[in-house]
Amino acid sequence: MSETTTATGQCLCGSVTVTAAVESRFDACHCKMCRTWGGGPYFSIHADTVTFTGDDLIASYTSSEWAERAFCRRCGTHLYFRLKHDSGYSLPLGLLNDDHEARFEEQIFIDRKPAAYSFADDTENLTAAETLAKYTPPAS
Repeated sequence: MSETTTATGQCLCGSVTVTAAVESRFDACHCKMCRTWGGGPYFSIHADTVTFTGDDLIASYTSSEWAERAFCRRCGTHLYFRLKHDSGYSLPLGLLNDDHEARFEEQIFIDRKPAAYSFADDTENLTAAETLAKYTPPAS
């Protein structure tokens, strides 16, 4: 795990706020589900410690057997993606205020990325199979 720093942010309407100990690195997911959810790649930053206010306005959606996504009920801002077997959160990079620095280090589901865009950054690039092998827990 990389070093962490405290970051804050809020949804578009300001009803939900977040304070998180975020890593100094972020990634992009190119899977179809993330692109459908947000209209493009999902830029996320990992946080193990997260505090939200406005809990009554947070709605979650089970997007697969192993993950859930959350959003503000009032304005629709995406709040997090979370693996159910993990206590951490993947927060949308744009949710947070710009008072922390993070490096673009990883792209996942790179083989699902449409040809319409690409990034110049030198990142680790994982295929769907490599992503699932890295982040899916072993069967019990």
